[in-house]
Amino acid sequence: MLKMKIKYLAFTVLFCVGFCLTAQAQENIWKTLGKVTYKKEYDEMLGFKVDVPIFGNEVQKLDGKEVTVKGYIIPVDGYKSHKEFVFSAYPYSMCFFCGGAGPETVMEVKAKSPVPFTADVITIKGTLHLNSKDINKLMYSLSNVEMVK
Repeated sequence: MLKMKIKYLAFTVLFCVGFCLTAQAQENIWKTLGKVTYKKEYDEMLGFKVDVPIFGNEVQKLDGKEVTVKGYIIPVDGYKSHKEFVFSAYPYSMCFFCGGAGPETVMEVKAKSPVPFTADVITIKGTLHLNSKDINKLMYSLSNVEMVK
C-alpha cells in the first residue's frame, strides 16, 4: 500500500512539474523564439547577401508543435482576410515593421476561422513552422490557428 502511495505521489509530482514547465514555456514563447542567430548567404535571385536565420535548439524543438502565443494583430496590406494576418509580440507602434523590434518578434498567421481585429493583446494557438529558406515569408508562421478564450 505504501509503495502504491509513493508511486502515485511520484507520478503526481512529475506530472505537475511537466505541466508547469510546459505552461512556462508557452508563457515565454516569444523569448524562446528570440533564440535565433543569422548568417549571411548570397541569394542568386536577388544578387546580394541576405540574413538567413539559424534557429537555436529550443526553437527547433517547437517546429511542427502546437503553441499558444499572446500578442497583437498587425494590420498589413496584402493579407486577404481576418484569417491571414501578421501577429506580433509587440503592439503596432513597437513592432518589427515599425522599427521597434527584430524579425523574430512577428509571425504569419493562417487561422481556421476569421479573427476579428483588435488593438488589444489576444491569445491564439496553432502549429508553429520555421522558415529559413523563403526570403519572401517571415521566419515564423502559425497554421490552423484558433483564438484562445
